[in-house]
Amino acid sequence: MDINTFLDKLQSYHSDLVFNPWREYDSACDIGPQAPVIRSANLRRYLELRTKAHYLFIAEALGYQGGHFSGVAITSERILLGQHKDVQPHSVLGAWHYQRTSNPQSPLLNPSQKVKGFNEPTDTVVWNALNRHGLAAFDVILWNIFPFHPHKEGKLLSNRTPSTAELDVGVEYAKMLLELVPDMQIVAIGQKAADTLRRYGIDCVAVRHPSMGGAEIFKAQVAALLGGGGYDR
Repeated sequence: MDINTFLDKLQSYHSDLVFNPWREYDSACDIGPQAPVIRSANLRRYLELRTKAHYLFIAEALGYQGGHFSGVAITSERILLGQHKDVQPHSVLGAWHYQRTSNPQSPLLNPSQKVKGFNEPTDTVVWNALNRHGLAAFDVILWNIFPFHPHKEGKLLSNRTPSTAELDVGVEYAKMLLELVPDMQIVAIGQKAADTLRRYGIDCVAVRHPSMGGAEIFKAQVAALLGGGGYDR
């Protein structure tokens, strides 16, 4: 498995009520037909910088405020555009030509999204925690069990829980990623992600998902994990 083959396999996926950010272009929200090309380049660069990563942090599915527009899991477009004082774009892609893929003229974007790009609070918490606790930026890969964006019917800018069938598909991509970058310690973000991975026979440790009041617990568990202190799984 190499990066180009992995990307080709990701780009080949298509399904109803799923947006593939590395393949598909949405005329209502994307900046232009070049959007999936930009997102694909972002992911290729992201993986090229992490061929020796030691950690795989993996959540359940791609969200519309995160990887849908950035092309990178658990990473918002706003982070790439340098709009977070604690998370710098170079932590994600190094020296790179950073571009937005959401259309600032789209009536579907709110005023903040038009100016700064999309933002996902969970992404910011995850990046802040990893940076704060000394994990080298290129020593971790962020991913999702279902690496694409499942959405509700007729509403692209929404999130939907992936089905069991979609997770069956998604876990195969996770296995490809583990073949691409072997021997990573797998950290599930949220108990739901952990239970799903274990159901497929993938060993992992679990940290609390940062949403729904879990940010401080997530930060403490990441600190314990990276410091070798351990915690109750």
